[in-house]
Amino acid sequence: MPLPPLPDSAVTVGAHAADWREAVQLAGEALARSGATEQGYAARMIQVIEEFGAYIVIAPGLALAHARPGPDVNTDGLSVVILDEPVVFGHPHNDPVSVVLGLAVSTPEAHVTSVAELANVFNEPEAIPALAAATSVDEVQRILKAEAVQ
Repeated sequence: MPLPPLPDSAVTVGAHAADWREAVQLAGEALARSGATEQGYAARMIQVIEEFGAYIVIAPGLALAHARPGPDVNTDGLSVVILDEPVVFGHPHNDPVSVVLGLAVSTPEAHVTSVAELANVFNEPEAIPALAAATSVDEVQRILKAEAVQ
């Protein structure tokens, strides 16, 4: 199963965030802009981190923000935020974070398959540094080999 589509509207390059909450908010706004979620989804992603901690920082420099399926999820979606300055999430090994992925899924099964597909992408050791250095939407989509949808 491929990754959820990554429309241009779901990619933000060179974003500035004062802290991890703002970084996750940006990922949520990108999901909402793409139509995958409603505005409230970002707040739910932040709640997950407040409740369970920085486990979403899944690799050095990379966070995968997400929340459970809910009424604010319109369709499976992915967003990518490349930060101009890394932010600290509080992970003991993988901070600071330069790349925040937002993931919205409509079913628990979609969550498992999407995370597995992302894991395949990030098995490539150069994927995270390449994303962190990306300067265009096209570059982000190419690195993730994601389907570009307008």
